[in-house]
Amino acid sequence: MKKLHFILVSSLVFTLLFYNEDLGLNWAIFGILQTAFICYFFQDKITSRAHLILVVTSVLSCFAFAWYGDFPSFFAMVLSIIFLQFKTQEPKLKLLQALPLVVINGIASLGRIFMFSQYLPKRKVNNGFAKKLIAYFVIPVVFLGLFLIVYSFGSDHFSSLFTGYYLDIDAWQAFVLTALGFFISFTFWNYWIPEVCYEKNNVLDNDFKADAKMQNQNSFSFLDIDFERRSGEITLFLLNILLLVFIATYNYEQFFEVAKKSNLSSDTHERVTAVIFSIIMAVGVILFYFKGGFNFDEKAKNLKKLAKFWIFLNGVLILSTIIKNTEYVSFFGLTYKRLGVYAFLILSIIGLLISFIKITKQKTNAFLFNQMIWYFYGTILLCSFVNWGNIITHYNISVNKGVEPIFLSGLNFNDEMRRDYFLQNKLDGQYLEISKEKEISRMQSNTFLSKALYYEFLPSN
Repeated sequence: MKKLHFILVSSLVFTLLFYNEDLGLNWAIFGILQTAFICYFFQDKITSRAHLILVVTSVLSCFAFAWYGDFPSFFAMVLSIIFLQFKTQEPKLKLLQALPLVVINGIASLGRIFMFSQYLPKRKVNNGFAKKLIAYFVIPVVFLGLFLIVYSFGSDHFSSLFTGYYLDIDAWQAFVLTALGFFISFTFWNYWIPEVCYEKNNVLDNDFKADAKMQNQNSFSFLDIDFERRSGEITLFLLNILLLVFIATYNYEQFFEVAKKSNLSSDTHERVTAVIFSIIMAVGVILFYFKGGFNFDEKAKNLKKLAKFWIFLNGVLILSTIIKNTEYVSFFGLTYKRLGVYAFLILSIIGLLISFIKITKQKTNAFLFNQMIWYFYGTILLCSFVNWGNIITHYNISVNKGVEPIFLSGLNFNDEMRRDYFLQNKLDGQYLEISKEKEISRMQSNTFLSKALYYEFLPSN
């Protein structure tokens, strides 16, 4: 199949799936179709372990969206299929370029759609084809049309055979869906990659080129290499001392100083925010000092030792924050935000470990981002596969924390457990719960293509 065929088939399927339907199972079917097209027609390009992983995650994320129908599962599905397409069609380009290219193509396609010569097939029409077209189609249709008009005036019954039929189609909706489906399909199958992406792709390599290992350029024109190296050592030494003091005071305030329970929430938020900025700046410091030839500088041994100690101290700070967040959860129960804090802190630990590997194995700065995008993608997948609302509800009920009716009714996909708890504690019938049950009834009454399968297996209340 050619690109035009992929675009037209995908556009037609999109229109058929979404006409007179809400967003639901139709997105999952459309996603599986795109994945199937990639796997079947480009199977010769699916050769590496990364390809197979992306095929599996694309299918699983489509099923996750079919089940939940929420934004995290939708985001995971879109990200999986885009990564699979990108990795299959452009295996030499770094995956880090995929997301910027999605934005660029989303804008560029608004104009590129009208550049017909770029995607319409070029065919030469010979005289034999033209003769057949005129003789077998044009002439018979013209004569048939003329005689139909004449006979229709002569007989009302004959005329009624061809009139009185109405297509019950919302022309405007069909037009909008067809245009939207064509735009999405065109952007997905006929994407454009600027030449600069190929030219600068080597900048995103994980390893240094041989000539880069020998180049030890200074960051500032007014500082020699020796001065910059010494500056880095002094800076990291002072930062380590500062971080040690901060860790000591941070942990004293958290674990030894008596604080009011009412202030625990605001104190925890402030400290977590401080840690977030600290980790971001810590990675920035490492990327600043360990670029280019500094990774291979024989005189930079002290700088590397100080950087590794800096990474270790930031790891200690993260562990302290995890303990504090756990204490916060033990007082007030789980929430989506507190789970998000855990996710960020775990990603931060992974980032620090990759930074340590970068220094030890003498990798480029791009190595950190090339690796982290996979962990970020894995986090999105985990968010889409796991029923976090049900986990929060189960934990909070078991410890009797965070079980306010309004809070529990605001969680997603916890309905069976929520109903049982409300019934046992005679909390049912409150306003927010009634609103939630109405929403469930509406989801269960949707047509098949608009459904989220979770609600199909949820008993009616």
